[in-house]
Amino acid sequence: MPWYQLDDPHDPRLDELARRYNLHPLHIEDARSEDESVKVDSGANYTFAVFKPIYLQPDPDAPAEKMPTFSTIDVFAGKDFLVTIIDPVCPATEEALERARRDGDDEHPGRLLYLILDTIVDRYFAAIDYFDDRIDKLEDAVFDNPSPDILAQVFAIKRELIELRRVLVNTRDACLHLQRDPNSIIDSEHQLYIRDTYDHVARLLDSVETQRDLLNNSLDIYLSSVANRTNEVMKVLTVLGTIALPALAISGIYGMNLKGLPFETSPHGALFVGFLTIVCTGLVLYVLRRMRWF
Repeated sequence: MPWYQLDDPHDPRLDELARRYNLHPLHIEDARSEDESVKVDSGANYTFAVFKPIYLQPDPDAPAEKMPTFSTIDVFAGKDFLVTIIDPVCPATEEALERARRDGDDEHPGRLLYLILDTIVDRYFAAIDYFDDRIDKLEDAVFDNPSPDILAQVFAIKRELIELRRVLVNTRDACLHLQRDPNSIIDSEHQLYIRDTYDHVARLLDSVETQRDLLNNSLDIYLSSVANRTNEVMKVLTVLGTIALPALAISGIYGMNLKGLPFETSPHGALFVGFLTIVCTGLVLYVLRRMRWF
């Protein structure tokens, strides 16, 4: 069985293969679309599939860190031919095709399609582990030093998990289609294998939901920490304002242009007023201490 591998969906050879094997124009259009989602569709004599392999690459903003990146692989699996359109720089795609060549059977294109899909799904587990590590570090940082940078990281991971969940949901639907469509290239012998892949995707979705809950908890902890910090600052300001209140009140009274104030004519009036201010301030400090404000 011939296996045609293309590295560019706009390769003219794809048009030749479309004429030779009667590939539907809409499937060719989907293969050439840059933002096509995961899907499986069965033609008259073949099954067309779009999968999204995931791999980790250095983050351009932080080269020491990794970031999950999705690629695309399009597969036309017929009874007597196989066409794959891949991104040549994606290691997950290369791994999937290598496994299909090693463990597949040219006489069973359905098995080749299953091996490609199964390898891509297995790669998602590494991405889940990657997110687990990032969330663990984020939780520690939220407890130790909550900052706006931490908040930005929380929202960034939430966006990445939303994208991962969207791909996994579509992959789950694709597995379900391969199981139930009688026109699918997957024969009865490999239905059990596709069901096993479907179970793996379901487990991955559960893990994503758990991670989203953990992120929400981290966000709640961050907001609580910021609120507690604000309360502490307000408490300190309140204590300082209360301590300064006797001095402000006494100085305000003696700053008024009035006659007959105590110690007004005394040569030691300033000392008496100063002593009174100190006594009142000490009394306020004693009361605040008894109330355990500090």
